[in-house]
Amino acid sequence: MRKNRNVWILLTGEFVAGFGLWLGIIGDLEFMQDKVSSDFLKSLILVAGIFAGIIAGPLAGKITDQYNKKTIMLYSGIARLISVAFMFIAIETGSVWWMIAFLIAINLSAAFYFPALQATLPLVVEKKDLLQLNGIHTNVSTLSRILGTAAAGIFLSVMSLWTLYLLAFISYVVLFILTCFLKVDEQKGKAQSIKEDAASNGQGFKEVFPLIKGQPLVLMTLVLTIVPILFIGGFNLIIIAISEIQNNPSVKAWLYAAEGISFMLGAFFVKRYGNKSPYATLLFFSTIIGISQLVLYFTNMPIITVVAFILFGFSVGTFFPTAATIFQTNVPSDFHGRFFSFRGMFDDFTYQIVLVATGLLLDIIGFQQMTVIFGVLSLLITGCFYMKFRNGNRENSLFEEAG
Repeated sequence: MRKNRNVWILLTGEFVAGFGLWLGIIGDLEFMQDKVSSDFLKSLILVAGIFAGIIAGPLAGKITDQYNKKTIMLYSGIARLISVAFMFIAIETGSVWWMIAFLIAINLSAAFYFPALQATLPLVVEKKDLLQLNGIHTNVSTLSRILGTAAAGIFLSVMSLWTLYLLAFISYVVLFILTCFLKVDEQKGKAQSIKEDAASNGQGFKEVFPLIKGQPLVLMTLVLTIVPILFIGGFNLIIIAISEIQNNPSVKAWLYAAEGISFMLGAFFVKRYGNKSPYATLLFFSTIIGISQLVLYFTNMPIITVVAFILFGFSVGTFFPTAATIFQTNVPSDFHGRFFSFRGMFDDFTYQIVLVATGLLLDIIGFQQMTVIFGVLSLLITGCFYMKFRNGNRENSLFEEAG
């Protein structure tokens, strides 16, 4: 893959886009922190953008299958540039409504861009190299998040919010230019797509539910994903709250960086030294996630806060690859498309519920009490599954599946 120009274009574009994206996200949080006092309102503002992306999802998937992927990515790039213009207006006018327009526009562009990008990856490498490319792509995305958030924290101390978004705008221009140089043979996957469309004709999510019910390990894993989402769903609001409690705007960048680096280490750990039992791995790191939430009760101590984010990042870095492996190996391949579509909708719906709940709880009971509630809930969910499968034949069958 080292000599594949398309791979280099896509990976470089992913890094540049991710860097710009996270500059913008830190800018969003800074803008809301200044203009919006209620954490619940902040959560509703963030949900508005996410909800717009979810609504556009089915249409985006259909268009991605029907039209040229490169063209979709280019149009999405233009939409992304226009969305940043909305944020410039928001900064000049101090209007939160223009920021909402920005969030909706940029999430809509992402709803079309990322399916097209994911559909392009199998077209630029051989099938045997696809897993490696996906792994590299994930690491590049994580690295851009770490560097983007760290840079944003530094930039905000030496430049205006307007200049920060200008840098994000320049990043998106670079991405658009790089995309123009892509040369993809889109005929490559058409024959397989026709076969898959014929096989799935007339089938929907209703066939997925009996499958999940009949696979205890899959059902357990699907429900356990709620545990990290309890933290991730309100992640940006949590970062803002910690920044306000510690009266330190730059802590945002440090916490994002700590979580991102430890996430990469966790992914490396599970790949090389992972437990032979995915069942045990999930329960163990789900417990650690719950503990990290409880530790945030002491968020007025900066070192403890960083440690909590390191624990969380490392645990999530092992949790999600393990969960993905369970889904891929225990769900029949004929159901992969429908199952992963259902899982995506399940995750997005859960994210929105958690995001709104986080904002509401921050307003009603405060940050520290909220972290205790989420931590206890995470441990209860984990404990229920541990007790359910501890004894009896069901536990034995799960360990056989996991092995």
